[in-house]
Amino acid sequence: MITGIGIDTVEIKRFSSWHTYSHSQLQRILSPAEITYCMQSIPLSPQRFAARFATREAFFKAWVTAFPEHYRPFLTMCRAISIAHGPHHEPQLFINWPLLGFKQPLCTALVSITHTKELATAIAYIQKLLIG
Repeated sequence: MITGIGIDTVEIKRFSSWHTYSHSQLQRILSPAEITYCMQSIPLSPQRFAARFATREAFFKAWVTAFPEHYRPFLTMCRAISIAHGPHHEPQLFINWPLLGFKQPLCTALVSITHTKELATAIAYIQKLLIG
């Protein structure tokens, strides 16, 4: 059963200068692998950065809905998740549970990301795991 849902849309132009940020600045929000992916193509980097940021916002909203008792600050959540491409180029969200203070996973998460020339949108679903 889905226990958390979040959606976010951002303007891609807000991310047009992110390719000029230092790796240490970007690592406050993105994983090293995501930074590498976003920087592979400077013309595509704004939409790639925007999509990853929107995904973090969407996941944060879903998390707060599903786990209000386990609130984590947004930047902590940003560092604890990463997005990669699955075998069919679908977005997959990975969670670093120890970074969030948990020894075992609390949920599974699904994300979907899309963009136009101007906007990037992401939606995240959380399903709590039955523990015990």
